[in-house]
Amino acid sequence: MATVLVTGGTGTLGMPTVTALRAAGHSVRVLSRRGGVDTVPGDLVTGAGIAKALADVDVVVHLATTGGKDDVPAAHTLVSACARADVRHLVVISIVGIDEIPFSYYRLKLEIESLAELSPVPHTILRTTQFHSFVERFFTAQGLLPVRFAPSFSLQPIAVDDVATRLTEIVGMDALGRAADIGGPEQRTAHDLAQAWSNAAGSTRPIWPLRIPGRTFSGFAAGHNLVPGAPYGTSTFEDYLETHHPLAG
Repeated sequence: MATVLVTGGTGTLGMPTVTALRAAGHSVRVLSRRGGVDTVPGDLVTGAGIAKALADVDVVVHLATTGGKDDVPAAHTLVSACARADVRHLVVISIVGIDEIPFSYYRLKLEIESLAELSPVPHTILRTTQFHSFVERFFTAQGLLPVRFAPSFSLQPIAVDDVATRLTEIVGMDALGRAADIGGPEQRTAHDLAQAWSNAAGSTRPIWPLRIPGRTFSGFAAGHNLVPGAPYGTSTFEDYLETHHPLAG
């Protein structure tokens, strides 16, 4: 079993990942800027506390993200510190299709992947499709609109528990470099997912198709956000909705 440091361990993916790693017998540290119960203090932006947090760590699972410009310098701080600490395996979460879809956040994820690839630390990059919770947030964010917009492309949402299971498998393996992409059990149109959400939320608002000009939307419409072949995930969007309570309206 390994000593594992998880960044972003209190987040949407981090919490089930920490649980899965501990259930597998690993000793897990959760990095936190503020510290606290069951966490170790460390700031990936300033570098404060990172060296101490990495002491005697075998594997780092990097899940932390702000969704903004600090993500790349934070990853640079972590990757550099991992090399100095002789970490034997760095695991980085990423997103399916980021090299084909010119979305600004995806460009940041590509930069982070490159940092891992150029590091002397053995690494594994795991790309996944969007989480079920991301799909739900897209629809709930439209709460004040008279209609519900659904982009004219397909999605393949995956449960965070399924991703956590795969990350735990990877932690127990030698570094893979680029792991096979994983996606949820179903490829479905956004309109179909919007209807499922509306049914669960008790919403009767009409669902309108949405198309936006440009290469980013075209990349999604071309299916670059999907994973061909057999799915890894097992939980459907309806499974997710059964255990969550989106806002009705």
